[in-house]
Amino acid sequence: MSVITPFLDIRGRHAITAFDRVELNAILDLYGRMVAAGHWRDYAMDFEPDVAVFAAFRRHSERPEARIEKRPSLRLKQGAYALISEHGAVLKRGHDLYGVLAPLERRLMRLVRD
Repeated sequence: MSVITPFLDIRGRHAITAFDRVELNAILDLYGRMVAAGHWRDYAMDFEPDVAVFAAFRRHSERPEARIEKRPSLRLKQGAYALISEHGAVLKRGHDLYGVLAPLERRLMRLVRD
């Protein structure tokens, strides 16, 4: 097996929070299907010591339509994952990433059906 070394920030004090391979596969799978449906066109990722963020955009010049956040500090309380709308409202929060992505999956089904 390989050894996984955490990323260190510039000062080398804190490990950076990131999505693991399974989480990123689920997020990018959804992103690819939304791109194929013509709804999303761009994305951005941000990794900080306390939060990892995946943001999906309709156009690169706008605010992100949806943000998926991972905050390990909340995993024992509200859940580590959150789906946040364009206006900053928390749409879904939970311990399971697939449950948090469910509202976007439903929107995708509605887009494909139309």
